[in-house]
Amino acid sequence: MVDFGRLEKVIEIPKAAKVLLTTPEKATTLSINIKLGPNKVLIYNGYVVYHNVVMGPAKGGVRFASNVTLEETKTLAELMTYKCALMGIPFGGGKSAIAFDPKSIPDFERMALIKEYVHMIMADLLSGAYVPAPDLGSTPLDMAIIYGETHRPESVTGKPPRLGGLPGRREATGRGVSTIAGLACQAVLGKEVKDATVAIQGCGNVGSYTAEFLYRKGAKIIAISDISGGLYAKEGLPVPEIFDFVSRGRLLSAYPSDKLQRIDNPSLLTLPVDILIPAAVEDVITEKNAKDISARLVIEAANGPTTPKGDEILNQRKVPVVSDILANSGGVVASYVEWRNAKSGNQTSAEEVYDFIDGKMEKTFQQIQGLTKEHKTNFREGAYLLSVSELVSAMRERSWI
Repeated sequence: MVDFGRLEKVIEIPKAAKVLLTTPEKATTLSINIKLGPNKVLIYNGYVVYHNVVMGPAKGGVRFASNVTLEETKTLAELMTYKCALMGIPFGGGKSAIAFDPKSIPDFERMALIKEYVHMIMADLLSGAYVPAPDLGSTPLDMAIIYGETHRPESVTGKPPRLGGLPGRREATGRGVSTIAGLACQAVLGKEVKDATVAIQGCGNVGSYTAEFLYRKGAKIIAISDISGGLYAKEGLPVPEIFDFVSRGRLLSAYPSDKLQRIDNPSLLTLPVDILIPAAVEDVITEKNAKDISARLVIEAANGPTTPKGDEILNQRKVPVVSDILANSGGVVASYVEWRNAKSGNQTSAEEVYDFIDGKMEKTFQQIQGLTKEHKTNFREGAYLLSVSELVSAMRERSWI
């Protein structure tokens, strides 16, 4: 994830710091047993990882997916370490996961599974050592179950607003992506985002809200996709209508598109647009298609959408890439506001949340831009330079190194 060799050409990274940043502080495998009757017990694997907590308690979502592994959970926790440090919020990197298909079990069984997971890590939740949030497969209602077991609103973020959650939290990641897209468009392409064409791969929570916010800013969204395929219109898509359609749980393949063209995901990635935003899954820009990317700017809304080889090719072609640890950090910034409010009793409106995210994004982007100019490097390396510098300084202040 981090090329310490490249970073050490610019900053000093003590050997002890590198060890602490490459070794998870805690990695636990859980065997979660659910009794459903006299002769029926189901066993699910669970994982809890705290990567590095020098900046504060471990922060990271709880993922529900049948194919999730301990190694994947470690990688995601590590990503959270750098993301939180980059944004200057007092959290370390954490992640947890339960290996099951959330669509395949009834609600009562899902609730029992979540409650047992909570009971197994209750000490860490009550002490504040780990603060979970929604992730792939989990929802605000699942976070409400966690809150119902701990009875402490600060023990989990991403809750429904009626239960101490944050107005604007659901849209927060998309808000952050749209803000970064606007800043990068101006800085890199020399134009306002209202004059830019955009293609977005992914129409889930992140992709759909990114599209909505960019549409409000005047950007022309010419393509968007989900797992079933995508829609394309050279003159721009009717984003509000599409957003309303997918918000009802429907796939884009079912969208009535008499005046729109169908497009598949591989083709969307190579469209000649100003801004390409991969907002779905990891590893979609690879050594196989990086040479065909026609966008002038890539904003990583998903976690790890560009492979190292793909990134190398884009760098060689001088295609700027704003990395995921910056672009999609609006969610954890909003989680910090929710956690802070739960501890203080404050209440914050959605507009105040948006303003806070925008301010954090703008400040961090400007810092990274300064580093890229000073050290003649790219946005990804600039982001890691800033993040690792913060982590090393914190380790020194806490006498860890």
